[in-house]
Amino acid sequence: MLHKIELNTSKRDEMRDITRDVQSYVRKSGISDGLAVIYTPHTTAGITINENADPDVKHDVLMRLDEVYPWNHPKYRHAEGNTASHLKAITTGTSQTVIIQNGELLLGRWQGIYFCEFDGPRTRDCYIKIMEG
Repeated sequence: MLHKIELNTSKRDEMRDITRDVQSYVRKSGISDGLAVIYTPHTTAGITINENADPDVKHDVLMRLDEVYPWNHPKYRHAEGNTASHLKAITTGTSQTVIIQNGELLLGRWQGIYFCEFDGPRTRDCYIKIMEG
């Protein structure tokens, strides 16, 4: 089963917790044991799994990514001016795979699934493929 989430982001850089959305599709699928693949088809966005208990983690992650990949750099050559967003997307990756066990995502106590926007605001797509097995 393939599901699509459309996200409207509001900032240039943001991390949106989509764990509940993914879990909802897992429950609707009726699959007890399998895999959920969460994927975004964008070159300036990513998918990651990280802590979802303390909102300061999102702030700190985005802050450090900005420090490592500054928006402006004298040696950037990409004409669109968004090289930093491409580098951030490469760092986070475009997908994550999560085990489904007993109809639930097998995540750690403090883990959440995040859609990461690095070149917003935009309308973005995120796909969830749920497979039995």
